[in-house]
Amino acid sequence: MLLLIVLTWLLSLPAPPAARANALAETPPMGWNSWNQVRCYDLTEDVVRKAADALADTGLRDAGYRYVVVDDCWQAPARAADGSLQADPKRFPNGIADLADYVHSRGLLFGIYAVPGSRTCAMANDAYPATGIGSLGHERQDAETFDRWGVDYLKYDWCNADTVDGLDRKTAFEKMRDELAALPRPIVYAISEYGVSSPWTWARPVANLWRTTNDLVATWDSVLATIDQQASVAAHSGAPGGWNDPDMLQVGNGTLTPDEARAHFSVWAVLNAPLFAGADPAKLSDTDLATLSNPEAIAVDQDFAGGQGRQLKAGPGYQVWGKPLTGGGIAVVLLNTGATTATVSASLPGSWSVRDLWTHRDVGTDVSATLRPHAAALLKLTPR
Repeated sequence: MLLLIVLTWLLSLPAPPAARANALAETPPMGWNSWNQVRCYDLTEDVVRKAADALADTGLRDAGYRYVVVDDCWQAPARAADGSLQADPKRFPNGIADLADYVHSRGLLFGIYAVPGSRTCAMANDAYPATGIGSLGHERQDAETFDRWGVDYLKYDWCNADTVDGLDRKTAFEKMRDELAALPRPIVYAISEYGVSSPWTWARPVANLWRTTNDLVATWDSVLATIDQQASVAAHSGAPGGWNDPDMLQVGNGTLTPDEARAHFSVWAVLNAPLFAGADPAKLSDTDLATLSNPEAIAVDQDFAGGQGRQLKAGPGYQVWGKPLTGGGIAVVLLNTGATTATVSASLPGSWSVRDLWTHRDVGTDVSATLRPHAAALLKLTPR
């Protein structure tokens, strides 16, 4: 199928509002998060240490995956006598500060999970037996605890704080923003309310990244549905320090085929999405490791030249996405969303040299690829 793509969008991208001025996350952050790998009850300090080791030993750290984020269920069932958060003594016997020190010793950065309300998501959805471990009423104390422990990244998760605690999203997220801003330690601030209140319209002055969708699961249907949801939010993301977040990567998890995993990663790259691996980095197949560590694809993700990737064309069985690159180039994803092999092509004004970023080959001047079902080509176009 031949697509004629008019690239006037490159010249007329609206400027997003000013980002949070904390000089962090100047490019989309990258790392590993525990949730997709072990969810709640299997989370231990040993799991986190091994993930840090694997990031360093596999080369993922050097590819850019620097943040090791401990998600929900690290907390003891109750706060300490002084009201401070504490780690579960059985699964984190050495405490969070010691774990953060270990992560730092591997040349990595340490992240942790908290919530603005009274109840974490695992308390609601996984029957996690805890009371009062949310940050409601403890915002300053928790921020100071994270500072003392050596936290570099905070994932702050909504978890129905409106219906449970009567909180307003923007106000609650701003409160923790202000507490973090008062700390001597710089902490990247990631908020997650699943796109319910269109955070892309208000979150740039609040956080460094904000979730745009519900949780992504490791199926093609979920990946494709999340891709479809990103088409309308592109104008609100941008450098430095303010990123749409379509959720953590599912490469290496579930039922995704290698083609689907590469398609997933290709679109995340043109979206300038935060890249957080969610599989066990020590058990990745060679194919999945190559997908996550592809330097040319990562370079596309980390290159913000005035616009997040946009859906340029879509129809039955195909989508085309593109984004500007530094130096006047364009990154293009040709995506076969159908169930049969198909050729997806794009005709662009001008003359281009085309490079396939998955095969690492220059492929001439045609913006075209014959793709298996659910496969994608990630191409870099350079003006000739």
